[in-house]
This record gives sequence, structure tokens and C-alpha cells, in this order.
Amino acid sequence: MANLIVRNIDEIIVKALKKRASNHGVSAEAEHRKILEQALLQPQRKSFADVLSQIPNVGNDSDFERSQDDTTRQIFD
Repeated sequence: MANLIVRNIDEIIVKALKKRASNHGVSAEAEHRKILEQALLQPQRKSFADVLSQIPNVGNDSDFERSQDDTTRQIFD
């Protein structure tokens, strides 16, 4: 296992890390490892725009138009 030293961290960040670690019942070092793992090894979520851009172009808009048949008209008339 490698060691990682992080210098010049704002005191507010350190306090937030220690509080978060305390809330999870672990050391600040363990919480730091967990945060790094989640940030760097978890699959990234795709944005809505990315998902939309991956939808294949299939057919024309007219292929997806709604049409009413006679039975539907009778119910609402």
C-alpha cells in the first residue's frame, strides 16, 4: 500500500472531515480513504444530456404520432 500526504488543507476542510468521520464512527484517515475511493473508483453518473445523445435516431416523428381510433372517440364524445 502506498502512502499519501496532503499538505496545506484549509482548517475548515479538516474539521469537516473529522466531523464526517465521527458521524461514521471511523478515523479521519479512514474517512479520507473512503472519500478518495468513492470519488475516484465509482463509476461516473452520466448527465441527462449524455443519455439523450446516446439514443439512436430511429424513424421519423410521424412514425410516433398518436392516432385515435373510433372506439376512443366514442368514449370521450
